[in-house]
Amino acid sequence: MSSYTYDERLGWRRFRALNPFRGMYHDVRRRLPYYWSDIRDALTYRTFASAIRMYFVNILPAIAYTLDMYRRTGEFYGINEALFSSALAAMIFSILGAQPLTIVGITGLISLFNYTIYDIIVIYEPAIYANFMCWTAIWAAIFHWLVAACNFCDYMRYVTEFSSESFGAYVGIIYCIKGVEELANEFNVYGPTAGFMSCMIAILYFLSVYGLECLGSSTVGLPWFRGLLADYAYVVGTLFWVGFAHIPGTLKETGISFVPISRAFYPTQPRGWLIHFWELEVKWVFAALPFGFLVMLLFYYDHNVSSLTAQARQFPLRKPAGFHWDFFLLGCTTFLAGITGIPLPNGLVPQAPVHTDSLTIYHTDTLIIPTTGGESAELRRPIVKATAVIEQRVSHFLMGLAIIGTMTGPLLIVLHTMPSAIFAGVFFIVGWGSIESNGIFQKTIFLLREERFIQRDEPLLRVRRPKIILYISCQAFGVAACVAISQTIAAIGFPILIIALIPFRVWVMPKWFSKDDLDVLDDLTADNSTVLASLGGTPRFPGPQDKEREDYGLARRSSEQKGEFSRQRLGSIHR
Repeated sequence: MSSYTYDERLGWRRFRALNPFRGMYHDVRRRLPYYWSDIRDALTYRTFASAIRMYFVNILPAIAYTLDMYRRTGEFYGINEALFSSALAAMIFSILGAQPLTIVGITGLISLFNYTIYDIIVIYEPAIYANFMCWTAIWAAIFHWLVAACNFCDYMRYVTEFSSESFGAYVGIIYCIKGVEELANEFNVYGPTAGFMSCMIAILYFLSVYGLECLGSSTVGLPWFRGLLADYAYVVGTLFWVGFAHIPGTLKETGISFVPISRAFYPTQPRGWLIHFWELEVKWVFAALPFGFLVMLLFYYDHNVSSLTAQARQFPLRKPAGFHWDFFLLGCTTFLAGITGIPLPNGLVPQAPVHTDSLTIYHTDTLIIPTTGGESAELRRPIVKATAVIEQRVSHFLMGLAIIGTMTGPLLIVLHTMPSAIFAGVFFIVGWGSIESNGIFQKTIFLLREERFIQRDEPLLRVRRPKIILYISCQAFGVAACVAISQTIAAIGFPILIIALIPFRVWVMPKWFSKDDLDVLDDLTADNSTVLASLGGTPRFPGPQDKEREDYGLARRSSEQKGEFSRQRLGSIHR
């Protein structure tokens, strides 16, 4: 099979590794003229509301992942490390990033990576864990800089919904598993009474926040009221259920666990903020190299997909992207995180598109469908359209400032009042949100739906059901393999499986599906020309019936054919 192409050139001949730093140079050159407007355009209420919303959406999962790492890394990573990491990433990317809409922080996948390495290191020499993780980060940073300099981010233009949906489903399942593990810890450590109380708080917290966000995306009430529900769902749910856990009497006496804290602005362990990485034996320095490469592979996919979904096709963006420059910056934050002994931050897949969505202005129109019953029997359907996005970098910056403030003594005491069960609920919210809005789930629901309730203009009707089942099965197999390996000591190898989804889609899938089938079942994660400019342009895919290599981006379905189905894929919160 011939190689895939774009811009009428063979993909491998237009390989830009021999033009080092060209991608970063053009990213900065394209974005720099918009820097002042990134600040000026932020002078709206929506920026303030977005900053508050993203503070909670970022910090709550970060603390949840840290509680998991705290238990499973010998208490090396604590709350202060999590806050420092999130604040460091937010400040650097909001000020220097070419894609300030991409929220950067601690993910559940780096948590999995950290404690898996810990499980391996304790077999040999537990005392070297801090230095070993530091060298892992240093090697990862070097690989980041090489990838950015050699323009390897160009190949992210081939990311389609096949791989991004699979990755999203994997992330959602892992988060739900983490929520269950958090509650199981309450039963195992604090007893059945505390476990039952924790389950109740976690489930009710999940239902509260989920219910408020559903109301926010509904047609209930006025638009401004729905906007408030969506913006402050986490705030309301968190304040209520934290207070509930402190009701005097039987509830207060259940013995549930609360967030462990330490001295303000100091590491959890009795050490300084600088890791003495030069004290590690040379053999362990080079043993950390393959782990650093795996971290780079994970971040290469995770961070860049986060940026793609934050700038996905349903958002009407105008300002250019900058993948190469941001990946170079990610190498810098990885290096700084490594030498300070904090979790390595990277792009957040669930939170990044939520940030863009919180800055999106939606307009609701009414679609009138005539019926035989006359004007009084007309059917009215709400049509929600995204009209603009407030593209700025201030909301990300304000979120970082708020996280720095959280590291102060008084706010750490406030954090200590939060029951750990709240964060199990956070795992369920983030996990289920990633699953519910996922294309795999939506296609499965389509297959299960009674035929008479399927809209006649549904694009999936153009594909035979066995083909849809085969497509979903390919995605499900990749998800299952990643989840399975993540439950073993070989979990550090899951980035390889994730990355393998891209060439599988490019070279294998066209042999099993016709071009027309793939036009319906799959699509580029981002097809905005301002976004793809940073990645070398819109790609072309080969197919069994595609002798002329027609442009895949131009062969997409029309927006009218996509309809409601495409909007549900990322679970946008409509106002």
